[in-house]
Amino acid sequence: MMELHRLFGLTLTNYFTDSAYRVELEKDLSLKKQLLDVVIIEQQTSGQVPELPDGLENLARYNLLTYKSLHQTLDSWVLDELVGHYVNYRKQNSPSLEKLLPVEDFRLYAVSTRQPEKLATEISLVLLKKGVYETLWGTHRIRVVVLSQVPEIERNAIWQMFSGIAEKVQYDAAHYHWRQSNHSTVINDLYQYYQVEGIAMPYTWDDYYKDFTKRHLDRLTTEERLKGLPVEERLKGLPVEERLKGLPPKALLQRLSAEEIEAYLKKLRKRKRKRN
Repeated sequence: MMELHRLFGLTLTNYFTDSAYRVELEKDLSLKKQLLDVVIIEQQTSGQVPELPDGLENLARYNLLTYKSLHQTLDSWVLDELVGHYVNYRKQNSPSLEKLLPVEDFRLYAVSTRQPEKLATEISLVLLKKGVYETLWGTHRIRVVVLSQVPEIERNAIWQMFSGIAEKVQYDAAHYHWRQSNHSTVINDLYQYYQVEGIAMPYTWDDYYKDFTKRHLDRLTTEERLKGLPVEERLKGLPVEERLKGLPPKALLQRLSAEEIEAYLKKLRKRKRKRN
């Protein structure tokens, strides 16, 4: 099964598709492999910015995210690591160590599925809005986003699927619109993850697949919609008149034997005599 951190990154990749930002996953920042979960980068080419979920309203040129899932702890050490990633990333992407990119070009985010109770005892978390906090860590302001607490509104649908709460995941499945349809399979792996963790999902993958197909059916051509259906299924429910519409008489007669044609003509003559 695909690791949850990668699913999280792929979902953000999808979310920023065709926007003013691009996403890089698992950025290797040192000779000793250390992976930063997500980097959201402003692109130089013009592009629309989607309605951002709660906590990401202040995106800068480079946005570094660390993510802690259902059974992981967001604590002070995680923030230390995030700042360390920031230092490495800034050095690697600057023209030189003497000419570093401006501090203002960077934002730091710590995203957690559940409330970071331990962190709350170690530092002061300032509540900005429901589920979104900010803390001053050294000289850096870090946004802390708690996915299980953010409001259930459409712009937060991307957060809901990682909230660890079955009802919120269900909400996301009904409201999130995938910008790249091939990314939608992420939710299948995510449902499997929740099942392994013992979280009952009232909204199954089959339910999601059916809803997704219905929402995007208009993108398929008629041939694509009918592909794979046997002839009997295609014609099911159609009256005889509709089935024969458009066929020239010659094509219909060629499918009948001489005996069948003669028998039908006899019936027509008999009906005509009765009417007269």
